[in-house]
Amino acid sequence: MAKKDTSPELTEEFRKTLSMTKMLDVEVDDELKRSFIAYAMAVNKSRAIPDVRDGLKPVHRRILFSMHEMGLYNDKAFRKCARIVGDCMGKYHPHGDSSVYDALVRLAQEFTISFPLVDGHGNFGSVDGDSAAAMRYTEARLTKLAAEMLKDLDKETVDFIPNFDGSEEEPVVLPARYPNLLVNGSDGIAVGMATNIPPHNLAEIIDGTIAMIDNPDITVDELMEYIPAPDFPTGGILMGRSGIRNAYRTGQGNLVIRSKCEIEEYGSGNNIRSRIIVTEIPYQVNKAMLIKTIADMVRDKRLEGISDIRDESDRDGMRIVIEVKKDANAQVVLNTLYKKTKLQISDGIILLALVENGTEPRTLNLRDILYYYLEHQKEVITRRTRFELNKTEERAHIIAGLVLALANVDEVIRIIKASADKFAAIEGLTTAFELDEKQATAILEMRLQRLTSLEVEKLKDELTQLQATIADLKDILANEYRVMAIIRGDLADIKSRYPSPRKTEISLDYGSIEDEDLIEREDVVISITHSGYIKRLPVAVYNAQGRG
Repeated sequence: MAKKDTSPELTEEFRKTLSMTKMLDVEVDDELKRSFIAYAMAVNKSRAIPDVRDGLKPVHRRILFSMHEMGLYNDKAFRKCARIVGDCMGKYHPHGDSSVYDALVRLAQEFTISFPLVDGHGNFGSVDGDSAAAMRYTEARLTKLAAEMLKDLDKETVDFIPNFDGSEEEPVVLPARYPNLLVNGSDGIAVGMATNIPPHNLAEIIDGTIAMIDNPDITVDELMEYIPAPDFPTGGILMGRSGIRNAYRTGQGNLVIRSKCEIEEYGSGNNIRSRIIVTEIPYQVNKAMLIKTIADMVRDKRLEGISDIRDESDRDGMRIVIEVKKDANAQVVLNTLYKKTKLQISDGIILLALVENGTEPRTLNLRDILYYYLEHQKEVITRRTRFELNKTEERAHIIAGLVLALANVDEVIRIIKASADKFAAIEGLTTAFELDEKQATAILEMRLQRLTSLEVEKLKDELTQLQATIADLKDILANEYRVMAIIRGDLADIKSRYPSPRKTEISLDYGSIEDEDLIEREDVVISITHSGYIKRLPVAVYNAQGRG
């Protein structure tokens, strides 16, 4: 057995360590609760749950802000995604580059969000589940609609906070000129909660928001006249609205999405056959996996009546062809596909977002989301107006000094010529004409061409216009109805510039498929024997046997 080391040096060192260590007596239960709650709030606020004001999670907001700082707007050249990811990760989002790139790719996929915020150049994945090319190959820039999310960011419209190391500043939220949370949707699994907000139609959301501006007491049911249901980028058919109505009223509900299919006949004479053509599939269904699943089920004889399936999709659109056997009923086959495959899916809606300046996750109804968005916009417009007022007043102040100087140009020239240096000239001007230092400096920096009578008139006209602008900006700040009118005008402008026809069709509630729907309708003969046995035969078979 090894002897225990009891050397005096080690013992003394251990004693010193003990004397310098602060011991805390805590209950493990209490410490776990505190630590887990802190962890949960960090995940919910900083990772998984979007902000109700701009509809973005922190990683998406940081990507857009990085691209804004790099000047990557839609009228500029594309830039390598590796550069964008590196800039975002190094300045604002100190996590793995793959997580940043995956978020960037999602913002560029037309089959994932209704209005992409990133204009991707290269392979950004497909509806078949193909992953995007490596970030060193792909390029990106902001879309036109993303510019609306970032507009007026430099006019102190939102608060900025230090980044993770205090070397940079990033926005707490984006100005967001349209309700992005509903337009592009969001999903995420947090700690103890989850969110699943489907995308909607831009024009319908703007119509609903304008209706709420016009009638602040509008109800959820009245809003649903403008916003009837989600609108998915991949189209499809919504089967009924009862679950959607429930989600809009309470924040939780469900929906059923069905692929858009049609049955067509081909061939001629006695060789007429049927096939099912699928042109749209449910949101976030992997097309390649869907086809593989159907093929596997046919091979394993879990699906009957299908002779062939192939993918004829091209750049013009989706086209999946499912050929039906000659003796099978195409409608019954289609009903079976709806029931057993992802040609029809059910999905839940959870309208969960961060409210109270991004500090509290809360389940909201449709009206709540638009209310918080409008409150954010009121603050954005107010702060923008206050910023413009300050800038206009500063300019008017300078122009007023120049006009005064030009009205007394001879005295101004005399003071300047008599001054020993710039500082003496400034002091002389401020004393003689009751100007401040900024006005006196502007007079000294004025070019000689301003002394012409034409330039003097231009300055007077500019001062008059600035004074009218100041009065108008003060009127906006004093009257909330004018702020709401500006928000209304901005929304109407976006709707007119970004047309958005509805892609998802809304159908009656035929979503549930009963067993009877899987049986072909035909005339039959029911036979009962003397012994009490019952037998069913199709009429055609009964006639062929020469009975009856």
